[in-house]
Amino acid sequence: MKMQIRQQNGIAILEPSGKIVGSSVTELREVISPQIETADIPRILINFEHVNKIDGSGIIALMEARAVAARKKGRIGVINVGKHIKDLVAVSRIVNLFERFDNENAAVLALAA
Repeated sequence: MKMQIRQQNGIAILEPSGKIVGSSVTELREVISPQIETADIPRILINFEHVNKIDGSGIIALMEARAVAARKKGRIGVINVGKHIKDLVAVSRIVNLFERFDNENAAVLALAA
């Protein structure tokens, strides 16, 4: 997995690519954790456009990140969630835990509010 991180309007935009499975899940945690820890009120947008696979441990890592962010009154949004991820999220019944947006502009506006 590769990861690009950029900031826009106080929102950390994470753009992983490849597969989020196995050791990549640890990498995902190592990238998300500082974004949450260093912000007073973390606001993170994860763009899944270039992720072609995620497994259950990847979903768990995202749920953990969301829980930590929520304790700090933060928010995590997602965009470009492919069918494989949607199916896995729906099966695991966490579909409503993440704010979903149609595109990056809409997400940035909503998360910045």
